[in-house]
Amino acid sequence: MHSAPTLPGTVLLTGAGRRRNIGSAIARGLAADGFDLALSYCAEYDQRVNGEASDVELLADELREAGTRVELVPGDLADPEVPGQLVTSAREALGPIGALVMCHCESVDSSILDTTVESFDRHYAVNVRATWLLLKAFAEQVEPGTDTPGGAAIALTSDHTVHNLPYGATKGALDRLVLAGTAELADRGIRTNVINPGPIDTGWMTDEIRAAGAAATPGGQLGEPETVADLVRFLLSEQGGWIRGQLLFSNGGFHTPAV
Repeated sequence: MHSAPTLPGTVLLTGAGRRRNIGSAIARGLAADGFDLALSYCAEYDQRVNGEASDVELLADELREAGTRVELVPGDLADPEVPGQLVTSAREALGPIGALVMCHCESVDSSILDTTVESFDRHYAVNVRATWLLLKAFAEQVEPGTDTPGGAAIALTSDHTVHNLPYGATKGALDRLVLAGTAELADRGIRTNVINPGPIDTGWMTDEIRAAGAAATPGGQLGEPETVADLVRFLLSEQGGWIRGQLLFSNGGFHTPAV
């Protein structure tokens, strides 16, 4: 049982373009906990990388039918103007944002020898620069030293790098950036954490990858999107409020293979 939110009641959640992904599972969990939701997504990314059209409108309808206020705030986070616009749009539609949960990413497989400069730069723009600009705009809602609750920021990361080089490298930068927020933004009442969920199948795994991942996890099974959502819900609850500035491995004991 999760307590009612003590943060301002709106969450800006990025990367929620598909109903079967981690972001959507988090959205459902936070809606059940009583939060209103501003859902950010990039339809172009879902089509280009996942080969599927975004169906976030169906997710929004599902949540609204259950009584949650939902605002869709689309945008390509490779554009440096978009992060601030998302925060502004969410605030105007739903009020002060109590939490920022960042599930967005650029993730295109490539290696040291075949990664292009264009691809690397886009990974950096989405995974690192946009994360910084989102966190900055979120923090700027709150004046230092005021009694207004600042809120919480959570980002998802990964330790994958081999043949997924620009993704893994930029996720490493994301970790440092977000964790710095717990100290740098303490005067605004903001706490930050990063979650490494290990391998979660949201439609990208082959049978071979799924079997290898399960074999590398004690208990012989992989986590689900809802597994990640459970930890996010706890971190945003009153009970989870003392966990700050942490990189949390919530991966069932998964061990990253050496090769």
